[in-house]
Amino acid sequence: MGIPAISLSTNITVSTNITATSAPTPPHKHRLYHSTLKSLSKSGKLDEALRLIESSPSKSPATAPDAVVCALFLHSCISRKALEHGQRLYLQLLLYGARSNHDLLSNPRLKSKLITLFSVCGRVDESRRVFEDGGEDVDLPESVWVAMGIGYSRNGYPKEALFLYYEMVCRFGHLGNFEFSMALKACSDLDDLRTGRAVHAQVVKATEDPDQVVNNALVRLYSEDGCFEEAIRVFDEMPQRNVVSWNSLIGGLVKKDGVFEAMEAFRIMQGKGMEFSWVTLTKILPVCARVTALVSGKEIHAVMVKSTAKPDAPVLNSLMDMYAKCGAMDYCRRPFDGMQSKDLSSWNTLITGYAINGLMTEAMESFQEMICSGFSPDGITFIALLSGCSHAGLTDEGCRLFERMKIEYAVSPTAEHYACLVDVLGRAGRIEEALEIVKNMPFKPTGSIWGSLLNSCRIHGLVPLGEAVAKQLFELEPDNVGNYVMLSNIYASAGMWESVRTVRELIEKMGMKKEAGCSWLHVKSKIHTFVAGGSNEFRNSAEYNKVWKRLMEEAGYVPDTGVVLHDVSEETRAMWVCGHSERIATMFALINTGSGMPIRITKNLRLCLDCHSWVKIVSKVTGRVIVLRDTNRFHHFKDGMCSCNDYW
Repeated sequence: MGIPAISLSTNITVSTNITATSAPTPPHKHRLYHSTLKSLSKSGKLDEALRLIESSPSKSPATAPDAVVCALFLHSCISRKALEHGQRLYLQLLLYGARSNHDLLSNPRLKSKLITLFSVCGRVDESRRVFEDGGEDVDLPESVWVAMGIGYSRNGYPKEALFLYYEMVCRFGHLGNFEFSMALKACSDLDDLRTGRAVHAQVVKATEDPDQVVNNALVRLYSEDGCFEEAIRVFDEMPQRNVVSWNSLIGGLVKKDGVFEAMEAFRIMQGKGMEFSWVTLTKILPVCARVTALVSGKEIHAVMVKSTAKPDAPVLNSLMDMYAKCGAMDYCRRPFDGMQSKDLSSWNTLITGYAINGLMTEAMESFQEMICSGFSPDGITFIALLSGCSHAGLTDEGCRLFERMKIEYAVSPTAEHYACLVDVLGRAGRIEEALEIVKNMPFKPTGSIWGSLLNSCRIHGLVPLGEAVAKQLFELEPDNVGNYVMLSNIYASAGMWESVRTVRELIEKMGMKKEAGCSWLHVKSKIHTFVAGGSNEFRNSAEYNKVWKRLMEEAGYVPDTGVVLHDVSEETRAMWVCGHSERIATMFALINTGSGMPIRITKNLRLCLDCHSWVKIVSKVTGRVIVLRDTNRFHHFKDGMCSCNDYW
């Protein structure tokens, strides 16, 4: 504002053109201001730093924070996920840019920091807004593009990350390891092997050698897509491997059901002295559970006990799950009791473990204990309990639990809950009630619900109803060979061999194959696999025949050929039933393990009635405990008895 005149005590009037401005900030105060902001930002005192920024005049560059200070502040915000502080700084920068010609938001480093902060806090839209600020004409460096791409990838937007990568290729031509790792992760998340191979080609052509992150991403891409040879080739060619490299390989193998390969990779990892992380254990413990490798699981548990670091809840839950799925509930309970902070998943793992092992009394006691501890059950809790009631024959208890779930605990039943309820009623022969449930449920019956009903028809020999239910399943799941096999078995049990042939011809015509019966067990640090009708050399050995003959003579066993659902001679039926995979596995364990050692076997299909009877006899004659897991549940055989009480 101009001052026109100054009146003095003399009568002289002096005119001037002086304009009033704020006094310039002395250099030492400017330096002190920035030094204070740096110190506060580095020490994480974000509230104080922000107050200083917001209280400073923002009309002059001399009193505004510079890019270095803002970057330090944002770095502290990122490490603490301090979203509100970052948003307030962003507002200050916008205001400062509007009041002056000095736009700090055009600084690539600040842009990258803001994009990263918003993305780590789950605000992808805000990240994108910062990225696009200035319009398409702004020439952004690669670092800003990479920050945006990583933001997309971090928040589950792999398609957007990949589109951004395409734009970067067009804009910059030659890219580096940051861009490659981002694109490869996106390809893995999208299961886009074709694009992943194209990115790999760009990695090979690049002037910069791929770093460990890129190589790990390549291993993950190929292993998760089932390209094990290529995954191992990349893995072998890596100049250095870290625990992430091994985790990528093992995780990919597990995802594509390469459980035996994953176990082998883990053993090699141990042999090379590579220390594993908790992430490694959460990947390999489920593998031990799937193949009933209890000894390997115990070895991992021993390493965990010796570790100075404390395992977190997810690792302990994986350990519990391993023990439960190996049929060792006494071992499962120990880490649970020792957990300092249990979560809902811990309780669900324990309850599910008891339920699948046929220990419904303990499952219900744990359920009540969970409620008393202040945890509210969820849908998973009730699926475990309802399924356990179904296989234990606790029909009334299962129906009561279903009602309690809705009324007492306000858990809305899903299709899986209704499938369990239908199974509870159907197995008990209460078919009419099961049909009423299917008719009156609030949504259209799913394949799992019709599947439960079809299984009930198989158990009780209900051919007309089985045909009607199978028709529904064929429409819903035309490629599920299990439904066709189930109907074929219903016909075979009723002696309707012409209908059996019709269904089997249909299976063949549609190009489907019935899954072969397969069993496996863990003996002497190796997983042994047996297929129905296979292992001829072992079955013809003198040792096998000696043990088999002794068992048959002492038990007086005669095969029940009625379980063979094929129109063949009695002699062929007897040969087939004696060649079931679980019997071969049991015989192998009897010969190759010490007397008195428990035998643990896993089977990929339901245990047949005659094999169930045979294993009971073997447990009585040999005095062995035999734990056999099929697709439905565990069978604990001891002294000629089974934990399922012949109801499964």
